[in-house]
Amino acid sequence: MNGVLESGDSNLLLRALGEMARVRGMAKVARDTGLGRESLYKALAPGAKPRFDTVLRVVGALGLKLTARVA
Repeated sequence: MNGVLESGDSNLLLRALGEMARVRGMAKVARDTGLGRESLYKALAPGAKPRFDTVLRVVGALGLKLTARVA
């Protein structure tokens, strides 16, 4: 995931989060984020432009934490 974040490619990030959500179970991730399953699929689709809070909710539901560091 660090490599994905460092790439700066938002589509790659959404694809990685989508894969992780599918492995964990999209219905469970949807419940944990408070989003509908269809909304979650749309938010993680290639080319989607989800709100930042949606991305943070998905990251949290997957048990991940985003951190920042000086480049």
